[in-house]
Amino acid sequence: MSTPGSKKTRMIAGFAVVVAVLVAFISISSQRRCSAEAKGSDYESIELFTDVMAIIKKSYVEEVDTKKLVYGAINGMLTSLDPHSSFMTPDSYKEMKIDTRGAFGGLGIEISIKDGMLTVISPIEDTPAFKAGIKSGDQILKIDEKFTKDLNINDAVKRMRGQKGTKVTLTIMREGFDRPKEFTLMRDVIQVKSVRSHLMDDGYGYVRIAQFQEKTDEDLAKALKSMKEQNKGDLKGLILDMRNDPGGLLDQAVRVADHFVPDGQLIVYTEGREKDSKMQFTARKGGKESGYPIVVVINGGSASASEIVAGALQDHKRAIIMGTQSFGKGSVQTIIPLSDDSGLRLTTARYYTPKGRSIQAKGITPDIIVEQLELPKDTAKKDSMHLREKDLENHFVGEDKSGEADSKKTDTKESVSPPVSLKPEDNLKNDYQVMRALDLLKGWGLIKSMGVDK
Repeated sequence: MSTPGSKKTRMIAGFAVVVAVLVAFISISSQRRCSAEAKGSDYESIELFTDVMAIIKKSYVEEVDTKKLVYGAINGMLTSLDPHSSFMTPDSYKEMKIDTRGAFGGLGIEISIKDGMLTVISPIEDTPAFKAGIKSGDQILKIDEKFTKDLNINDAVKRMRGQKGTKVTLTIMREGFDRPKEFTLMRDVIQVKSVRSHLMDDGYGYVRIAQFQEKTDEDLAKALKSMKEQNKGDLKGLILDMRNDPGGLLDQAVRVADHFVPDGQLIVYTEGREKDSKMQFTARKGGKESGYPIVVVINGGSASASEIVAGALQDHKRAIIMGTQSFGKGSVQTIIPLSDDSGLRLTTARYYTPKGRSIQAKGITPDIIVEQLELPKDTAKKDSMHLREKDLENHFVGEDKSGEADSKKTDTKESVSPPVSLKPEDNLKNDYQVMRALDLLKGWGLIKSMGVDK
């Protein structure tokens, strides 16, 4: 038999259920309405686009090709996202695939956009641009007689490419110049040698990675083997030079780091919105170098894949990082082929070092900072001399996963001579950064021989 109190309790409970159902219904209705509004907004935007295209096709002073309009619209859409997303026409897409194989015709310059200006990230070693003295941070004001203000990267690359033996004049503005200066360069077939090596005094090895290409890992393995054969035994230590290395293929960066990172240890991981963009890359078993000491040399022209390698070796305490702050490109671009042989280069993820550090717009901070000789003494001016990811238009901010503040491990500051010359094996002794790296390796060995190694 029910009491008045129990009836009241059931009434309250029933009322609560009705309220919960109403709240759920309102929530679902609200979500559906928001989804419908979003779709409606998308349709309205697409309708606006087709209206503008129709007006241009009908009323523009000259007849316009529809594909040209579509290509231009797609390119504008992508370049509004970040500095590294872009649209590639069939010709540009074909050139991009050639570039990763390490051979193409042109000047040898890695470029980006800063404040609407075409700006040099890094000249590629042993190319016409490198030999002419083009430097990281240079603004390219004109290519021949064509001003580059608001010129997109694909068009700029197309203007600089050409037949071997033909000339192109770049008008350059650089900090320290009173006025723009013209550099006349002779185009050449750019065959970028990814890896160079040299056995230095007392059994210490030197490896220079200029760019991460399809065979970088293979070339590195050959270089290490050759130096060991020359030394008739294992190396005492290694200098890994990645200054002015603009990056390249992610898988090659992972394989290079794999030579030095212990089995099963994380090298790099990526995170994005889609499931496929969330990946982890760990060191494989076998094929490891022995535990000899390593010094990695970087600078403001070291970007992307070179930062992955430096970050992994730094996090695992496998190498001392020396030089200056790196560029800070911590994003992954996916190449997506399209139906007409064109392609998209779309930023799909951020990558993180093993300890969860984001390099995006920050870069790798060396353990030992070694400044360049030509930089001004004022710190603010030093930073302005190097173009980095954080300076690029529409760059996005990195997200640290480590939960720690970005630490700057600065042991010393020194002055250095300009970057490595055209023939490193002949001029390494005149390269201040390399000599400081070699001194560190020798000091390391001396401490171990004295039994003071921790």
